[in-house]
Amino acid sequence: MEFIKTLKYNFKNAGIVEKLIYINISVFVLGLLLTVFSSLFKVQSTFLGDWFALSSSFNSLLTKPWSIITYGFLHGNFIHILFNCIALYLFGRLFLDYFTQKQLLSFYVLGTLWGGLFFLIAMNYFPLFNGDSYLLVGASAGISAIIIGIATHIPNYQLKFPLIGYVKVWHLATFFILLDVIKLAGSNAGGHFAHLGGALFGFLYVKSLGSKEIDITKSFTNLFRKKKKAPLKTVHNSKKKMGPTGSFKNKSENQQQIDEILDKIGKSGYDTLSKEEKEFLFKQGKKQ
Repeated sequence: MEFIKTLKYNFKNAGIVEKLIYINISVFVLGLLLTVFSSLFKVQSTFLGDWFALSSSFNSLLTKPWSIITYGFLHGNFIHILFNCIALYLFGRLFLDYFTQKQLLSFYVLGTLWGGLFFLIAMNYFPLFNGDSYLLVGASAGISAIIIGIATHIPNYQLKFPLIGYVKVWHLATFFILLDVIKLAGSNAGGHFAHLGGALFGFLYVKSLGSKEIDITKSFTNLFRKKKKAPLKTVHNSKKKMGPTGSFKNKSENQQQIDEILDKIGKSGYDTLSKEEKEFLFKQGKKQ
């Protein structure tokens, strides 16, 4: 029981990236256990696969509409979930240097949704797949949205890899996209169409906002927000009350400074920031 308590505590206090990893691993372990019991009773399929994987059939989607999201939490094997969790951790942490945790969750879920739609359209439109039935599982579409989203926002940011050196984020993103395009006619064509769907979502939403303050997920994240007993009224006014020190820097000035710092990071990397700029960015991140 102590182990369960520790897991609950770690999950409760983890960030959104770690929570998504915990959920994916938990579902994967549950799937393994169900597979073992199914084998004992000579059952060919499992409950998770039957009800939560996304089928290429539109008729199946009508009876299980939730599957267009839930497939993003299922994985086929250990290597599949291992690489997805590594990618989610690495690029998710970078994503959170610029966006909020709620935005990361929205990119993951909405990227999964777009990936599912691309999968369904491709499997039912291209003659190569006609007459065959496919199932889609994996978090790759949601992770692709995160990767391409952050690559679009800071294309010149450089990551250091052993034996390779520094590589710009947009180079990595381009490599991933080309790899998916090359494999569109392969054995896992449906999965690669889903990757491209998630990637397109990440690119379009970030690109369309330009240098504006990114807050694309208000309507979506409100679903996860607890209702208050008394509604709060928000007033947008350029005039602010004086603080205890007799001075106040309004939101637009803060945002302008944040944009300048982010532009600097995008051009030359985080390490080029001064100590004051790093402290300012850290304080602003804690306020979100």
